[in-house]
Amino acid sequence: MKRSQWKSQIPVATAIALLGISATALPPAVFAAQQQQQQPAPPPHDMDHMHMQHNHGGFMQEGMHHAVAKGIKLEHQVDAATHTITLREGPLTLPANTNHMKMPQPPDVFWTIPLDAFLLAYTPRLVDANGGAVPGIVLHHTAFWNTNRSDFLCPNKEEHIFGAGSELTNWMEIPGYGYRVQKGDNIRIETMVHNPTGTSYDQVYLEVKIPYADSTASTKSVYPAWMDVQSCGNSGYDLKPGNNQNTGTVTVKYNGILLGVGGHMHDYANRIVLEDTTRKDTVATLDAKLDEKGQLLSMPVVTFFDRGGYKFSAGDQLRITATYDNTTGKPLPSGAMGIVVGYFLPADDSAMSALRRKPKSGTRQITSSHEM
Repeated sequence: MKRSQWKSQIPVATAIALLGISATALPPAVFAAQQQQQQPAPPPHDMDHMHMQHNHGGFMQEGMHHAVAKGIKLEHQVDAATHTITLREGPLTLPANTNHMKMPQPPDVFWTIPLDAFLLAYTPRLVDANGGAVPGIVLHHTAFWNTNRSDFLCPNKEEHIFGAGSELTNWMEIPGYGYRVQKGDNIRIETMVHNPTGTSYDQVYLEVKIPYADSTASTKSVYPAWMDVQSCGNSGYDLKPGNNQNTGTVTVKYNGILLGVGGHMHDYANRIVLEDTTRKDTVATLDAKLDEKGQLLSMPVVTFFDRGGYKFSAGDQLRITATYDNTTGKPLPSGAMGIVVGYFLPADDSAMSALRRKPKSGTRQITSSHEM
């Protein structure tokens, strides 16, 4: 690791099962406020009588099929006085001891951006109908995708702007930076739930508070960078017993700087390494912290503030290498992910306009709004 990189260890909460095996929640690239790890899930509850199917794509990109939860709505409130947007998705019914494959899952819902603005941060939580706290362990994951923009590294994908899991990660504000949105942009919200506890929960809502700045503010646009060991394909892959090493590559298409990175891996992880092979340089090495059972406790965060950011040039080849040591003695289907997550500041923000695209036809709007 270079001396100019500042490294910190961020505690991670419950490992979540994004693809049927425990995984840490998505890190917010440069900073996160995460809670303590919870206990592993008990055996799943049988709900095979549910026959409706839901094709769950998005972050998982796996075409997994689930029963569809009914009556799910997305509400949003805009508080102009505090410059805060509050999203609320639900209600969700979560029977006890039910894994994500058996739990009826909410359909993707769409949030239509109500104004030109910069989104500055994200604070998720789970609440009941009375506003009381619900344990984060029942959130498998949520992911926000801007359907009007392509990912700047993998243009075959929508732009992934926020993600969280059972730790209910806070994506903290970076002073002077924000994610630019335009009025009318459609944000697809993909949420998956499970309930590994012995307590059933009814009328549960996912609530996300998003502070924003006016579009006229002197705020610089940053873009989420998801650098995946699976390159631009599906993020999940199988683990064989013992040592595993997987490598992927992506090509940088724009000049700019990387402000910092964090890592997303699953249980039995060793480390993930990001290299700029064009420069023959290691950008960051992120060593996983595990407990005695091999469950992932935390991944480090590396920032490049003291050097003005890590410079990327158009055409740079990035290599991502993830290593695991699967000590279970058996294969773990879809048991791994290896993603380096960061914020990218382009040298010429106008060049990023090429990422805008028309949303897919037939988009289902499940939202209501309230101005404050």
